[in-house]
Amino acid sequence: MGKLLGKVAIVTGASRGIGRNIAIELAKEGTNIVINYSKDDEGAQETLNCIKSIGGYAVLCKEDISSYESTKKIIEFTINTLGKVDILVNNAAKSIIGLFMDSSEEGINEIINTNFLGAIYMSKHVLPYMVSNGGGTIVNISSMWGDVGASCEVLYSASKGGLNLFTKSLAKEMAPSNIRVNGVAPGVIDTNMNSFLEEDERKSLEEEIPMGRFGKPSEIGKIVTFLCSDDSSYITGQIIRADGGYI
Repeated sequence: MGKLLGKVAIVTGASRGIGRNIAIELAKEGTNIVINYSKDDEGAQETLNCIKSIGGYAVLCKEDISSYESTKKIIEFTINTLGKVDILVNNAAKSIIGLFMDSSEEGINEIINTNFLGAIYMSKHVLPYMVSNGGGTIVNISSMWGDVGASCEVLYSASKGGLNLFTKSLAKEMAPSNIRVNGVAPGVIDTNMNSFLEEDERKSLEEEIPMGRFGKPSEIGKIVTFLCSDDSSYITGQIIRADGGYI
């Protein structure tokens, strides 16, 4: 414990799955965590309890990142509560599986506003504080589908593809200010998001992955921790794909 001792990180969508594990892995290295979530009070409390159980420190912040004003509130809450923001992890995302031509206006807005605009809003509001603080790190959680696209997840893929270019462009713009911006593109990760799979469907999918298994949420958390630490001090503008060789 200690690579990120005393740092302050906001992790969006941290009430479960990958977000929870990112928060826990950062906390293991001494980071103080703001657990952002929009609905799941019980899940957020569980994340908080997990962090406390390993001797870490975290606070809850219930706000919807798809709203411009709400994202501003998250940053203001963090500054008022913990005094600074060193790390922003834009993890919160939604997915709708189905034919694109059947999508509704509400569904389109929900995916784009959460997955893409949410990360843009959060980054916009946090950057002035990072600049005045002499630097910082932003990590955007993308997806392997942001690189190659997925049938029946067109909107999700498009939002993650946009997030990848946002990451690369912002990294170039903010590098002179000592702010690094990177992304992680997970493959199939063993979270509740994939719990709908039947046993035979899961087995078939595992056989398609060269490493023969789903990824663990903690494995994504460890990559994020690496990108937030000085171990990656010369890495910016990169999208690290963690998919077991699937793509």
